[in-house]
Amino acid sequence: MTEGGPGGIAGWSRKAFVSFKNPVYRLYYFSMVGHWSSMNMQMFARNLLVWYITGSGTVLGVLSLSNAIPMILFTLPGGVLADRLQKKSVIQVCQVFSVLISLGTTLAIVFDYLSPAHPESWWVLALSGILQGTVMGIMTPSRAAIISEIVPPAHLMNAISLNNMGMNIFRIISPALAGVLVDVVGFWVVYAIMTFMIITSVVFIAMVPASSSPRKTSGVGNSLQDVTEGWKYIRGQKTIFAILLFTAVGMILGAPYSQLLPMFADPSILNISATSLGILMMVSGIGAIIGSLILASLTDRRRGLILISAVFMMALALTGFSFSVWLPVSLTFIFFIGMGSTVQMALGNSLIQYYVDAAYRGRVLSFFMLCFGLSSLGAFFAGILAEGIGVQWAVGSLAMLLIVGTLLVFAFVPRIRKLD
Repeated sequence: MTEGGPGGIAGWSRKAFVSFKNPVYRLYYFSMVGHWSSMNMQMFARNLLVWYITGSGTVLGVLSLSNAIPMILFTLPGGVLADRLQKKSVIQVCQVFSVLISLGTTLAIVFDYLSPAHPESWWVLALSGILQGTVMGIMTPSRAAIISEIVPPAHLMNAISLNNMGMNIFRIISPALAGVLVDVVGFWVVYAIMTFMIITSVVFIAMVPASSSPRKTSGVGNSLQDVTEGWKYIRGQKTIFAILLFTAVGMILGAPYSQLLPMFADPSILNISATSLGILMMVSGIGAIIGSLILASLTDRRRGLILISAVFMMALALTGFSFSVWLPVSLTFIFFIGMGSTVQMALGNSLIQYYVDAAYRGRVLSFFMLCFGLSSLGAFFAGILAEGIGVQWAVGSLAMLLIVGTLLVFAFVPRIRKLD
């Protein structure tokens, strides 16, 4: 490959990073940096802290449930708000609440209440999970839908892929940094940094100009009607419905491993420290970044087959990871888990936004984001299952079910397989 010309490295980079030429997208992206960094630190630190406090897989599952239920309950109303209000305003209000939630958890750690010395203190993390799940449920549809109002349709898949790349860069940086900070300083500094990063996100989103005019409707009845109309629209659009259903199954069966990852650090499995656990998540992020870059440079062809292939690769790698007891092998498998999962999420998101009518975008994306809440619900049941049969068989059995499900989709759902 030559450096110059349309086929060279320079030509590839111009195509892969074309959305960064848009100044509004850059502001949005910087805002997301604050969100990604805090979110990935929280995912690592919260699960590890509750594991240190309780040593219980069931409690890990309950923690996932505390986040999942409000996300499930509030994501669909969040989609209605995304279609009815300025998306920027929804994001800003939710970010302020995120700052307060993170600050409250930080203070509980600083004053030494939230610690192994107080085994009952894990309720603080459960409460923050409920509040954060509510905020994320309301905010996420607006965060996703606003991209299509910032970039033109031709750059939509590129912008979403770059978004996923950024998120996965912080899947590398944040857990690795958090793991070292936990071992060297303690959990309080991780939560303090999280709070600061959310504040930076508030600052940058404030500089993003208002997007399209919201629809003028009012009342609870209208809100419920909007959700119902969104569901009827999805059921009438068989391609969108098929993508949503396949994505939901992939996330419910494939995502719970990340919530239960601290259990793999047990001496009977990998026998690793918080730092090494952070490295595991870092390698997953590296795989995700590579997947995002590949996806950002692809054309809009055979995207359905790529989606199926990504889920199948993730399921195979997750099966291998589940039963590995040697860190180098686990690092290899988790690299491909990260690559497959990010391609699944980014491609599912871009396909839905590509095919959906603009008037229904927020509500349809709220159903897509509902998959994240369902994945946490899956982690709850996986945590209970792990208590009975062990985390390796709990995660591994879900991965094997996903392999079977993906093969069935490839064989019997040509609507997805033949999708461009």
